[in-house]
Amino acid sequence: MQSTSQKTQPSIGGDFSRIDGPFKVSGTASYTADRTLVGMLYAVPVCATIASGRLSRINTDAAAGMPGVRAVFTRENIGKFYRAGFSFDARADEKRPPLEDDTIAYYGQYVALVVADTFEQATAASRAVKVAYEAKQPDVREQMLAENAPSVDTHRGDADSTFASAPDALKLDETYTTPIEMHNPIELHATVAVFDGATYTFYETSQAIVNHRGVMAQMLGVPEDNVRVIMKYLGSGFGGKLFPWTHSLLAAAAARNLRRPVKLVVTREMMFHNVGHRTSTQQRMRLSATADGRLTSLQHDYVYQNARVETRKENCGEVTGYLYSSPNLRVTAAYARRDIAPSTSMRGPGAVPGLFAIESAVDELAIKLNIDPVNMRLANEPTMDESLNVPFSSRHLKECLTRGADQFGWSRRTPAVGSMRRDGLIVGWGMAAGSWAARRLATEAIVELHADGTARVSSATQDVGTGTYTVLAQMVSNVTGVALDKISVVIGDTRLPPGPMSGGSMATASLIPAVTQAAQAAVQQLLATAAQADHSPFAGQAADTLAFERTMVYRKGTSPGAGVPFERILASVQINSVAGRGRSGASADDSDASKVSIHSYCAQFIEVTWQPEIARLRVSRVVSVIDGGKIINVRTGRNQIEGAIVMGVGMALFEETHYDARSGAPVNRSLADYVMTTHADSPKIDVTFLDYPDFALNSLGARGVGEIGLAGIAPAIANAVYHATGVRVRNLPIRLEDLLTARVRA
Repeated sequence: MQSTSQKTQPSIGGDFSRIDGPFKVSGTASYTADRTLVGMLYAVPVCATIASGRLSRINTDAAAGMPGVRAVFTRENIGKFYRAGFSFDARADEKRPPLEDDTIAYYGQYVALVVADTFEQATAASRAVKVAYEAKQPDVREQMLAENAPSVDTHRGDADSTFASAPDALKLDETYTTPIEMHNPIELHATVAVFDGATYTFYETSQAIVNHRGVMAQMLGVPEDNVRVIMKYLGSGFGGKLFPWTHSLLAAAAARNLRRPVKLVVTREMMFHNVGHRTSTQQRMRLSATADGRLTSLQHDYVYQNARVETRKENCGEVTGYLYSSPNLRVTAAYARRDIAPSTSMRGPGAVPGLFAIESAVDELAIKLNIDPVNMRLANEPTMDESLNVPFSSRHLKECLTRGADQFGWSRRTPAVGSMRRDGLIVGWGMAAGSWAARRLATEAIVELHADGTARVSSATQDVGTGTYTVLAQMVSNVTGVALDKISVVIGDTRLPPGPMSGGSMATASLIPAVTQAAQAAVQQLLATAAQADHSPFAGQAADTLAFERTMVYRKGTSPGAGVPFERILASVQINSVAGRGRSGASADDSDASKVSIHSYCAQFIEVTWQPEIARLRVSRVVSVIDGGKIINVRTGRNQIEGAIVMGVGMALFEETHYDARSGAPVNRSLADYVMTTHADSPKIDVTFLDYPDFALNSLGARGVGEIGLAGIAPAIANAVYHATGVRVRNLPIRLEDLLTARVRA
């Protein structure tokens, strides 16, 4: 049970501490790798040391004879696996099973698995496995030439001819790139697998336990009823734990073959080549406008990297079609294959790297036209979604821009490069807009009211560190009035009613209708019980003459204060609990939701300081204004935005992955070499929520705030860097070497 003291404020929209917080700070929250079972064995994979070629020979004799080793599995003895399907209900980014054949498609690919009594024994034995390869020269080039004919994401008008006929002074043609980024959450990927002869149980690091169950059932070739997935706490995932990876399947096969629980924890080095990454992109932007800044054409042509064995789209053009008004627009996509591991979703997949190109280009064109960057964006505000020809459900981007400018002090900005100084430092100000799609997934939930005055809500969803435990309790309290410290939240187990994944900022919006319906159904069951039970204070009354509010059952026409607490009614009739079940469908299947364009929006204002004498660049201040619908919990919502902003600083200034052209190995595959934002790099952050409810997805008007905080941060930083230094950086991350040619000197 998760609990906290009840606040004297409404249960929706307040500022609530996480109800799981005490368990995390006290160390009583149990994570997957913490789990120890009786008779548990430890598994360590053997990883390929080439990126392209084939495995020609493997010798496991020495490893198999080492102390504590229970088995060394290869494709010859692991057993049969199947491929994952292609439906969104059971999705894996690496559909190819592990140890399927001798083909090596990326550095670090699993070629064997050692299982021993201890982790140390398994690690030592894994190093004793001898593998010979027929290696090919890997292709891990950063440069990208499309290997397929570009597909058109969206288009309207004639962007080509409009751009071609525009005067050079009124158009821009530039290319922007983003590198491969790694997720690197604090918690490593881990699986503890148990097989009892018929049923598999997975203790998992997963952002989507229901999907994980579906994929494992498919790849093991068993019914979903024979697979259970449990995940109570997650040490973050950022999208890397959204879909299953093949180590989970290896652990299950080892548990099946040895009839013992098996724990497999991916090493930090494996995190750089076995569990996905944000792929690299190359994006050409062509814009033309009138002299007063109104866009006449916009073209966004992007290429992204794909693994040799898998195809996954990085949808960089997701927001391009609707973010700004333009009568002529075209977005195309293509990919380039490389000998690297499969990519996956990373916070704000597609849209976030896409916005780096869009918002950098809009800024460049605004400066070229001598127009204030904020005014340029305001001038191109659409009245409807021009890509779908439907209205917006709710859009307050203009207010994000104007309020953000006011809070940041944008009116004091002088546009000349290097013209602003403070405390001996050159100050640069930049800004960008952003957007993220809002959707709802199919969800079920059960809410119970108990005779001891408590309530319980359950659904097979998960809390990945975003506050789901807390907002679920708030949803129940909103309907029932039961205090948060009397509400038990039960999630993280696929034996519960199927819930949504925690990705795409969709979990909260998806849970609201199902939990609300379940709570209301429980109340109706309570009222029926109060009316029908012989010993009830309301015996003989018709159920429709009774009402429920703030935990009290009362006769309509009277006040709740004159009613009876629901626990007294249940106790009087000796019923332990009443329950209700709620179900809601996906927004994609909702005809009303499909008639509007549903998105969240943001405006990001950034201050950087530049000290050319020592080439020191720092992001010093961020003002972020978010239009994310109704905010269920201001505290956890703000925490999401703040974390995303810090992640955006890393995207702009630090994060990139380099590959060795000889072996295909990631070069900087450790936290010592892969640079990320630290506390010392974190800026002062000011977050404002506009808090306009958007009822297109649910009755509370919530959308989601996981991704929108990252949208626009990297281009806003690049724009601020230009304002400070005069150097326009179009290839992330921004390196100090880029700025050594800065026009502005001390």
